[in-house]
Amino acid sequence: MKATQLLHNLGQSLWLDNITRDLLNSGTLERYIAELSVTGLTSNPTIFDHAIKNSTAYDAAIREKLSKGKSGEGLFFELALEDIARTADLFRPIYDQTDGVDGWVSLEVSPLLAYDTASTLAAAKDLHARAGLPNLFIKIPGTKEGLPAIEEAIFAGIPINVTLLFSREHYVAAAEAFLRGIERRIDAGLKPIVGSVASVFISRWDSAVIGKAPDSLRDQLGIAIAKRTYKAYRALLASPRWQRVFNSGTRPQRLLWASTGTKDPKASDVLYIKALAAPFTVNTMPEGTLKALADHGQLGSILPADGGDCEDVLERFAKAGIDVDALAAQLQDEGAKSFVRSWNDLMAVITSKSAGLAKAS
Repeated sequence: MKATQLLHNLGQSLWLDNITRDLLNSGTLERYIAELSVTGLTSNPTIFDHAIKNSTAYDAAIREKLSKGKSGEGLFFELALEDIARTADLFRPIYDQTDGVDGWVSLEVSPLLAYDTASTLAAAKDLHARAGLPNLFIKIPGTKEGLPAIEEAIFAGIPINVTLLFSREHYVAAAEAFLRGIERRIDAGLKPIVGSVASVFISRWDSAVIGKAPDSLRDQLGIAIAKRTYKAYRALLASPRWQRVFNSGTRPQRLLWASTGTKDPKASDVLYIKALAAPFTVNTMPEGTLKALADHGQLGSILPADGGDCEDVLERFAKAGIDVDALAAQLQDEGAKSFVRSWNDLMAVITSKSAGLAKAS
């Protein structure tokens, strides 16, 4: 049995962290669903930048939209929503079978809005309405300005994937924003079921401290942060406040592991997949990592609900001069800036392709 199936049987959802029109047109995504236990998909500005830049599969659609006066950001979101709608249809049977627990796809608001609460909320509402898909998460960064938008979006009944979380504290803040939105729905007499995941980025921790911590701690920081966050996740789900909303019919916000592709060439290509195996969580992984996992025959141990050795490991990093709180803030800021760069690159690609296709027609 493939390790992908073993992980699925354990109770963890395997999502693909990639979307391209070629992936859809070739039937590859359908094969991943059928053969590699993939039950959802995430996207981000970097993924779409690479997809459109490196393929001619979008050219005909760009040409058509240009003829209708579309350009720039508006043109991009039409392309993205077409891909997302096709993808959502592929996962719809899983969504229906699990009654909305699984089978989701994700689309991000413009990263230029990461520090603008009102504009983020407006963009989330617009994308949700335009898509009209029951199994679509709108991705909102868990920045200080994003948290109120997350609460308001949940209250408005918009399923949200909270992105760019890097620490236990980031996760807890996002979970509380979700919970406030749900509690307000309950108080207002609204149906309290609104889908959500909280995406905690892992591998960037280890990339950030290479050469700054002892080699004996290499590739251990991200996993320690994940264990600490998972402990908080399990504690929140068991807390009286969360139990009360569950009793009202609410579905839990699931914890999602993001940035789980191995960046260290000296480490296992499935380092973060095996280390983060845990029921009722999601692991969204790059295509290469998914295929590598399928080639492995077994998994490691299940993530400990009590955090295991995470505090001991984090104490060793502290003694080595690593301030994880400061680094979490830095990583979130750098992550937001990285998505802005990708967004600007994406808009440049749209402009360049548009000009080239208009000239050729």
